[in-house]
Amino acid sequence: MKRFFDAELETFRSDLLRMGEVAVRQVRDALQALVTGDIKLAEQVIAADDELDELEKRIDTEAIRYMNLRSPIATELRLVIVGMKASHDLERVGDEATSIAKRAIRLAAEPPLKPYVDIPRMTNTAIEMLCAALDCFIHADNEKAIAVVKRDKEVDAINKQLYRELSSYMVEQPGTITRALELMFISKSVERIADHATNIAEEMVFLSDAQDIRHDEALKKAGKAG
Repeated sequence: MKRFFDAELETFRSDLLRMGEVAVRQVRDALQALVTGDIKLAEQVIAADDELDELEKRIDTEAIRYMNLRSPIATELRLVIVGMKASHDLERVGDEATSIAKRAIRLAAEPPLKPYVDIPRMTNTAIEMLCAALDCFIHADNEKAIAVVKRDKEVDAINKQLYRELSSYMVEQPGTITRALELMFISKSVERIADHATNIAEEMVFLSDAQDIRHDEALKKAGKAG
């Protein structure tokens, strides 16, 4: 009987990891579509968002069923609760990737406002954070999870810098306002993706040792100092 319960939890884990793989792919493809002006790829990102929605619903259904029927012990209960929270963050990552893809289509119709340097840099950092957070789900590596939380400030800093630069474009060259705004929204989407990666990393620490590091002021200050 216990082996059957373990199999149910393994299916739950596998679905969550599959959702993570899809979310990471969506972000990578959205960035590629933006940088290359690949409208077809952007459309594929938009169309694939349904897969993440379905995986989130499946994970929620599995979690609720398990809690209702199996009377999980504390460690199992943490896994189910963390999995549900992480799946919500991953679904939101997919939504942000879709938003980037839609804006990439609009930007592809116009000449680039500036070389794409900052957005790829912050997106790649967000992807690294997301991959590391998901890896913590497999290996229960709290140090790596905390490192993800600290890296969130890197993305925040690039986002603020890009906002200042794009604001200057809009003031000095009014003809750039539409493109600058699109890039601002894309930058904000990337910043949110990093936030979701941070949320997942925090939940992985809770899963591993029941320690809640959300709103940890010392950790936030360490991230700023880093």
